[in-house]
Amino acid sequence: MAYRNLEIANRGAVRTITVNRPDKLNALNRETLNELTLAFTQAAQDDVVRVVVLAGAGEKAFVAGADIAEMNGYTPVQAQGFSRTGQRLMSLVERLGKPVIARIQGFALGGGMELAMCCHLRVASEKAKFGQPEINLGLIPGFGGTQRLLRLAGRSAALELCLLGAPISAQRAYELGVVNRVVAPEALDDTVTAMADQLAAAAPLAAAGILDAVLQGGESSIDQGLEFETQAFALAFATEDMREGTTAFLEKRKAEFKGR
Repeated sequence: MAYRNLEIANRGAVRTITVNRPDKLNALNRETLNELTLAFTQAAQDDVVRVVVLAGAGEKAFVAGADIAEMNGYTPVQAQGFSRTGQRLMSLVERLGKPVIARIQGFALGGGMELAMCCHLRVASEKAKFGQPEINLGLIPGFGGTQRLLRLAGRSAALELCLLGAPISAQRAYELGVVNRVVAPEALDDTVTAMADQLAAAAPLAAAGILDAVLQGGESSIDQGLEFETQAFALAFATEDMREGTTAFLEKRKAEFKGR
């Protein structure tokens, strides 16, 4: 289908979803949130897609935040609905069952940082900037920023970014554990492509199991997490991919995973 605010591109098993509002620094209005929700739902349901890359159009911003012009006129009830719309999207991405890579070339602020944090892997240009500046608007993060930042970087970092509201560099984000890799701007696309291709060739059911186990483990006790891991590990032995992977290893050849 045609989107007003997104561009969708497929390359083999890799689907790239690009927020395409460069004149607004790819700010997230309600329409864009709804389109992203639909696009990720379609990616989840498409068996051809094994990896999703999430990007922002232009050179300046991944996503510079929520659309403040739209938010300015909200009532508390409308704001509550807007927050829940954003949080549903972030949870959908986080629980997609397929790896999602955020390609971050510029500003990832407010809702943009929240969108990046719900992705499973984040690759940033050295020029990228991260932050939760909502306090400067008399607000708090509304798309999960206080919660995912707490889980990714810890309490001190979450409080620092949310209370001070100042942007941080990509290198600082890497040091805090918010970003997986920081690369030169000219190396960003090649790095993301190589990572996406590696994941596209991996066993998709195993990838889904890893994503589920890490997500469940982060929300449960160590004993509950370990039990979930054991059950997922055992379930993998019922797949054709497990037989293919172990046989290929023994035969010293590259495995060809089918997602079965």
